[in-house]
Amino acid sequence: MHTQLTRHLRKLSVEIGCRPIGSPANQAAADYVGDLFRGLGLAVEEQEYACTGWECAGAWLNTGDAALRLRSGQALPVEANAFSPACDVTATVVPVSTLNELAAADLTGKIALLYGELVAEPLSAKSWFLRGERDDAIIGALEGKRPAAVLAPPPPTPQYEQFTGDWELEIPAATVPAGVVERLLARPAPLHLRLECGKFAATARNIVARKAAAFRPAQGSKRMALMAHFDTRINTPGALDNAGSVAALLALAETLGDVALPFDLEFIAFDSEEYLPIGDDEYVRRAGEASFADIPLAINMDGIGYVGGYNTVAQFNIAPELAARPEAIVGRYPAVQWVEPWPQSNHSTFSFRGVPALAFSSAGAFNLAHFQADTFEKVSVEKLAEVVAAVREIVAG
Repeated sequence: MHTQLTRHLRKLSVEIGCRPIGSPANQAAADYVGDLFRGLGLAVEEQEYACTGWECAGAWLNTGDAALRLRSGQALPVEANAFSPACDVTATVVPVSTLNELAAADLTGKIALLYGELVAEPLSAKSWFLRGERDDAIIGALEGKRPAAVLAPPPPTPQYEQFTGDWELEIPAATVPAGVVERLLARPAPLHLRLECGKFAATARNIVARKAAAFRPAQGSKRMALMAHFDTRINTPGALDNAGSVAALLALAETLGDVALPFDLEFIAFDSEEYLPIGDDEYVRRAGEASFADIPLAINMDGIGYVGGYNTVAQFNIAPELAARPEAIVGRYPAVQWVEPWPQSNHSTFSFRGVPALAFSSAGAFNLAHFQADTFEKVSVEKLAEVVAAVREIVAG
């Protein structure tokens, strides 16, 4: 098993690498997963849906004020935010740090420099159902005032490098280091920002593989769902998030292939967990809301196997009388620790609909996820194998 896990992890995180929604690498990852499922004799459905892809050739930020530069003649460091439109603009900078300042500021044709309260956390996408009043207020103000561009430091949260990542937000946006923001606040000056990037129509695909039940109990048809997402955020090889978990999903498909079970098995490789539109919505559209009543258990893997942390598991909607069995099984893996429920992954599509669910991850993984440092070496194949063994035992008994 270790050999297969290593091969899958290397293929996804090293050979294919960064695989954001709509990209050629994302398609290559979907092809790889689908071909492996077919090779195991599973029935494979490719759930294709429209999405927006994005590519960026570069970003440049310059100023005529030599005192603002890090070194004489050097441009300021800057990175285009995911899905930002292109721009080539020279304008004055208007700093804004609060919602009240944003509401009062004249930003038309200027570069809005957001900091402080406004960037305390990333801006939710316009279509994200969990966005809050703060998100709506910021988006509404920016769209109403039409700045030429937006600059912001990385949010102070550990999981995100960029303030925005929304294909529906038609305002050029870029990230600058906190030190550059401080320089600009101390010494405002006109800036020249050029972003060579653009969006394009693309497709994404969930890859759903199915293994039919060997026999049917009297109470009727059921299916157990095992899942992991294979896409990444832009600019990360996504080893922990989430190539390791996809490797585990593929290993489970291999090791459960010959096991006779009284229920169908679904192996779901979700696309687009990181950006909208999420692959979960396409899965729900095709499956139908009523079908979720037929799922006795959904198991998600996201961020498992961090070399610097122990594996974790959380449970959702599992009745006390049914929890004893998975708790006893996990108890045989002392390095796997129970944690409080968390919503930020594909299991929520099931748990929000009342489906009993387990979510496997690893301690510390989400402090590394979404960053360029999320590389092959950060994943322990031994810890991946530990989750595979535990999940297999939960499924097969």
